[in-house]
Amino acid sequence: MSIALYRIDDRLIHGQVVVGWGKPLNVGFIVLVDDAVRGSTWEQELYRMGVPAGIEVVFASTAEALACLPDWERDARVGLLVAGDIDTLAALAGDGRRVPRINLGGLHHRPGRSPRLRYVYLSDAEAAQLKALAARGVEITAQDVPTARPVPLEDFT
Repeated sequence: MSIALYRIDDRLIHGQVVVGWGKPLNVGFIVLVDDAVRGSTWEQELYRMGVPAGIEVVFASTAEALACLPDWERDARVGLLVAGDIDTLAALAGDGRRVPRINLGGLHHRPGRSPRLRYVYLSDAEAAQLKALAARGVEITAQDVPTARPVPLEDFT
């Protein structure tokens, strides 16, 4: 199959990802791309605890994910890749051919961010970064759960 969903969610792996997206997509593996989590065994164990035994969890740094992305895309199982920030997915997307679409699932309030949707808060710089990704051919939508309507980037930036 390949990676069915490239998601940005600052909560990383949680129930909405595992149950909300994982079950309907029938995922066989989840890739969590985060440099800090990749270096922390105890954080990896915490995230792994929230995933059913039949789903493999792979922890990768951004550099490792860049190297492994072609293999994950060729995997016979359905995969889901989640990162906690725009910078990480922008690095993976490159020119837009490696990551064709990005789902914004949860970017929450932080200083300098303003509400764009009830579950998406962005700074002006982050909104510009998303627009630059879209200009490179990446389809970007916000959608917290699969049953919600996907909101196109231009509707919230």
